[in-house]
Amino acid sequence: MERETAIFADGIGAAAATSGVLNQLQGRIFGLLYLSDGSLSLEDIAAELQQSKSNISMNIRGLVEWHLVSRVHVAGSRKDHYEAATNLVRVMQEISERRFRWNMRQVLTTTDETERAIGGEHSKADKDRAVFVRTRLGEMRAFFSMLDTMIGLFTPGQPFPPSAVENVLTPGKATPRQGE
Repeated sequence: MERETAIFADGIGAAAATSGVLNQLQGRIFGLLYLSDGSLSLEDIAAELQQSKSNISMNIRGLVEWHLVSRVHVAGSRKDHYEAATNLVRVMQEISERRFRWNMRQVLTTTDETERAIGGEHSKADKDRAVFVRTRLGEMRAFFSMLDTMIGLFTPGQPFPPSAVENVLTPGKATPRQGE
């Protein structure tokens, strides 16, 4: 494996290990495929990453499920070949919708269930506690509702305005104010 590919695959593996979405080997597989000019067979991936073919096969299934890697047909070959997704906006949309948005909705459901569980208040202490808990739940509900809405705006696949992308790619350039 070329040095730059090894560095990239190891770095993506390290990032994946802390993502809560992929494990380290899945990140390394994605990194290898992303910097490959063309598809690779399971055998090629296993050899490059010095892993068993069965281990690669097992881990690549998760990458396929997340739409990070796709199986491709190679004319004249009976082997399975894979390539990395290159539309990174679409990849993040998929992950945001399937992983993070589910988490947001779980928190929102939990705040609703907790608020319903607040019983009838009998003493001053019970009433004070109910007010405190409802306030905290309201703050959490507002925050996670905002995140859920933001993810909902991101996932339909709307293109980013060119100025937003340009500001990210051009360090030091001033960010335009809203409405500009």
